[in-house]
Amino acid sequence: MAPIKPARLRQLVFGFYMSGMMSFLMSGVITLINTGMDKQFPGRWFASWLVAWAVAFPLVTFLAPLAAKLAEISLRRWIP
Repeated sequence: MAPIKPARLRQLVFGFYMSGMMSFLMSGVITLINTGMDKQFPGRWFASWLVAWAVAFPLVTFLAPLAAKLAEISLRRWIP
């Protein structure tokens, strides 16, 4: 098995952190809106965050290159 390339490793580590942070914040906001704040809120938030992160990590990992390409295409007109 060939060693992982630094650029690929960077993409995976970036996806790990970005998906973790975004899913943590978004699941907290949505859980709060949908269920309100009470003593069980932290448990509901944690459970929803685990599901959200399990979905977000692969999506961020595979969609980040597409998002970067779309940003490049979008900005090509303004940035030479």
